[in-house]
Amino acid sequence: MRIGIVNDSSIAVEALRRTLAQRPGFDVAWVAHDGAQAVSMCASAPPDLVLMDLVMPIMDGVAATREIMRRAPCPILIVTSDVGHHASLVFDAMGAGALDAVDTPVLGGSDRARPASSLLAKIDAIAAQQADARLAQPALTPRPPTKTDALVAIGASAGGPAALAALLGRLPVNFGAGIVVVQHVDDAFAPGMAEWLDQQTLLTVRLARSGERPSAGLVLLAGGNRHLRVDASGRCVFADEPTDAVYRPSIDVFLQSVADNWRARAVGVLLTGMGRDGAAGLGAMRAQGFITIAQDRETSAVYGMPKAAAEAGAASQILPLASIAPHLVALFGTV
Repeated sequence: MRIGIVNDSSIAVEALRRTLAQRPGFDVAWVAHDGAQAVSMCASAPPDLVLMDLVMPIMDGVAATREIMRRAPCPILIVTSDVGHHASLVFDAMGAGALDAVDTPVLGGSDRARPASSLLAKIDAIAAQQADARLAQPALTPRPPTKTDALVAIGASAGGPAALAALLGRLPVNFGAGIVVVQHVDDAFAPGMAEWLDQQTLLTVRLARSGERPSAGLVLLAGGNRHLRVDASGRCVFADEPTDAVYRPSIDVFLQSVADNWRARAVGVLLTGMGRDGAAGLGAMRAQGFITIAQDRETSAVYGMPKAAAEAGAASQILPLASIAPHLVALFGTV
């Protein structure tokens, strides 16, 4: 695995080099000392993984993550001096597309083994997800979308990019339902995220367009600073209302529209994320007789939204991340 390091501290860079040297096959592809350098390096020499610091001169880690995912998408792991202290920045970076976060290893000191092992474990998990996505359907090639009346509606927030990559990577190219995803992301980041997710699955992933219907083999990602809904004809539409929603696009708004307007089979899925967005919408879907799934505590990077749904009785099933895709295939089959 070729790994890019982004950090303005020579001591931190050396600690990361020594940690990576413990694992055969982990090679440092390049070192950038600020976010702007990292954006340039990802475009000219894309690595398999970027270890991104948060607080740096010229361009910080959040802005660099956003730019990388817009211009040259690749997996990003936030590695910073104190994840807890920088929690708000960590969640901003994850909203911009970073997969996870971990404390920077230290040189010397009695506790140096713990952060080093935590970093290696995070990298191992990301590498396993990438391999799983590549091997999910090795004999198949992408195919054009196919008309279907079935829908999988997915909501995600913090930790969502990694969870979505793992879930979509396990679905077959001929999966028998259309998929619409509402992920809390910055407006500028959405196109890059769609491009990155498209590389993680044999399904086609792109931004949703006004007036189109979900189709088998196609994953539509909500983009822009407007709410996404499905109307009574089952087509995607965008709206500014409600203007007081905390998130734009809102998972609740989309799932509520599915509950109100979808007249065929559908399943609602709520993945890892902060807060409560999606719990009410998932509950509305369940009240209309749709199957609803929440990711479990153990596999959620942030057990906020799925927890809210579980506590409200909005989820008819609570499943670990690895079980969701096989369950969807069992429900909808292939076309």
